[in-house]
Amino acid sequence: MAAGSFQISPIDRRTVIKLAVAASVPGAWRPGHVLAQTSPAADPFVLGVASAPGGPGGVVLWTRIVPELDAQIAHFSKLSIEDYVAARRSFVDASGRLDVRWELATDAGFRNIVRRGTSAAPAELAHSVHVEIEGLDPWRLYHYRFLYGDAVSPVGMTRALPAQAKRLRFALASCQHYEHGYFGAYEAMRADDPDLVVFVGDYIYEGGARDNRFRSHPFPSARTLFDYRLRHGLYKLDPSLQKMHRHCPWVLTWDDHEVSNDYARDIGEDLAIDGAARRIAAYQAYYEHMPLAANALIERFSDVRMYRRLVAGDLASFLVLDDRQYRDRQACQPPGRGGSSVVEDNACPQRRDPARTLLGHEQMAWLRRELSATRSRWTFITQQTAFSRMMRDDKGHRFWTDGWDGYPAERARVLGMLGGARPANSVVLGGDVHTTYVCDVKSDFDAPRTPTIATEFCATSITSPSSFDARRMAALVQANPHVLFGDGMRRGYLLAEVSEKNLQVRLRATDDVTQRVPKVSTAGAWIVEDGKPGAQALPG
Repeated sequence: MAAGSFQISPIDRRTVIKLAVAASVPGAWRPGHVLAQTSPAADPFVLGVASAPGGPGGVVLWTRIVPELDAQIAHFSKLSIEDYVAARRSFVDASGRLDVRWELATDAGFRNIVRRGTSAAPAELAHSVHVEIEGLDPWRLYHYRFLYGDAVSPVGMTRALPAQAKRLRFALASCQHYEHGYFGAYEAMRADDPDLVVFVGDYIYEGGARDNRFRSHPFPSARTLFDYRLRHGLYKLDPSLQKMHRHCPWVLTWDDHEVSNDYARDIGEDLAIDGAARRIAAYQAYYEHMPLAANALIERFSDVRMYRRLVAGDLASFLVLDDRQYRDRQACQPPGRGGSSVVEDNACPQRRDPARTLLGHEQMAWLRRELSATRSRWTFITQQTAFSRMMRDDKGHRFWTDGWDGYPAERARVLGMLGGARPANSVVLGGDVHTTYVCDVKSDFDAPRTPTIATEFCATSITSPSSFDARRMAALVQANPHVLFGDGMRRGYLLAEVSEKNLQVRLRATDDVTQRVPKVSTAGAWIVEDGKPGAQALPG
């Protein structure tokens, strides 16, 4: 099949869903025609490029060579059923590897190339490429690109984390639901020119299509490796997201929707689904589409080490956590299903069981060591969700079980570390709840007059909607005096500027997620002074 000759036709969504389910069962479907050979698309770099900071002086570069059939799946609204099934089968039947060249230069024109090489793009990893480079000049701006045949990828920019730093600017983002809008917030983020993007989860949403969404796809809830690859490909096609990946390196961790809503270890909401197989498939697809180092893989994809430390000289440390892979099931789950709920405290004593864990024992021990050992001026505990206590009413009885409120003993252990080890200027970063929060982190949330030992900034979503309107948010803030600010109405991200003297955070809000380039305003600005935990609002 020649590039550019592919003919596509409108698709019947229910028929595709039936075929997709059938195709996931071995032997349930056999094609009546010869499958097209997997060959590179006319633009094999259609999913873009990305990078991430590695160890000292190191970066990780990523791309994925996209087969021709897979590239046609990019046009999700118009696809023949036959070609969908053939493409799904091609992921199983494909074999071999592709060799992809890469170049790293100090200039955008690649006149001064400082590193180059060839890396394998194996079929079993969806022809993804992960290049790990060490020994670079810290904080120097580099340009990189990939080459395959006559095709040249877009050019990305990256840096290794600095050995010494006086200032660092990063954006905090999460929760980009494709169906609810364009990722236009990244256009404003790119204009803000961060050195890093810190993304704390829900990079994709795994659910099936629903009616009346702004932009839709015709495929069912992701369960197989093919499904997750397809979903990542869909998201990666957003042009604003691609440009933001090219602009600077990203620090990434995952939350639940990269696998399934509210999953805990191998248990999701639907107890009839094989959670272990689903999680392994999702983790593999995540690795295939992200700039992650190979040392993240401990036992192939049944165990991916996401928690790690990244250091920007003596200015800042990012302790990146994983609160999904090792957690106990949510407390007081309704009969017959997994996942979270909102519970009355006195009706759910399991919630306060001190043996329950969110991070797992090994990760908790690692966090204790890191907090005790850090010498950075600022320590950013980079995790998925809202950390501070969030009582759902002024009577203090109702709590959501999926976040830290569902594991209060685990949170108390972390609070004990922050109060005991006293790492300098502890700041908790989070996302997940589609709401912006600014909080004083108390040593004991049940005793509001206890000392403030850290500061929390929780970013709203890129597109995902919130259920907290102004009235509900006002009630939550009133019930939680340590919550200095809450806003569930606006989408966007946070922009942080770190210096030796202070941390300044601007709450960046978009006006309309249905616009490719929305208007963006600053909904508030906050400052944390060196040595003084707790945030203060800046005027204006």
